[in-house]
This record gives sequence, C-alpha cells and structure tokens, in this order.
Amino acid sequence: MAKHNELGKLGEELARKHIHGKGYQILEVNWHHGHEEIDILARDGDILVVVEVKTRATNDFGEPEFFVNKRKQRSLARVAEAYILKNDLDVETRFDIISVIVTPQEKHLHHIEDAFYPTM
Repeated sequence: MAKHNELGKLGEELARKHIHGKGYQILEVNWHHGHEEIDILARDGDILVVVEVKTRATNDFGEPEFFVNKRKQRSLARVAEAYILKNDLDVETRFDIISVIVTPQEKHLHHIEDAFYPTM
C-alpha cells in the first residue's frame, strides 16, 4: 500500500476512535455511491453525521480541513442524500470534518462539528 494510503487509513482509524469515544454510533465506514464516498456515517443522538476525514503528515501547505473545498462539499451532500434515500431516513444531517496531522513525534486531531452547510 502506498505511504499516503497508509496515512489516510491511520487518520480514519483515529477519527473513528475519536467519535466512538464521544458516544457516536458508527453506521458506515467508506460508504460509496457511484464513484463518490463518505468516510464515516454516524449518529449523534438523532442527527446523522457525515464525517470527512483529512489526514496529512504536515500542515506546511495549510490545515487539512482547508482542502474540503466546495466541490467536495457538494459531493458529500449528494452521497449523503443517496444514503438517506436508500435507507428511508427522516433525520437532521450535519457535516463534520476531522482533520488529522500525523508526524513521527505526535498525532493531532481536530474535530470540527457543523463544518459547512453544503449548497447544491
């Protein structure tokens, strides 16, 4: 596996442990609709939480969460809508970003709840 893929998998694992520790119920991991994907789908009480995980080895080019651009936000909204329709859900939906920086010295995780409100 390529080094960046290993880093991404580690970031997603850390994110899953983090939200599980906060009491979220993890529903799906790496849920696909066509070629698009949601990293983590979870429930926080009655809220469906769509989690995008961004992992980097450094923040030299900006914090990882800055790379969730409008195009990615629209993609997440489309996939979330497909998940909601497929599962016949009537829930409030929230979009979170978990930013992870993994260096040889430390692992830093930043969870941003209600990170954005996607527009179609």
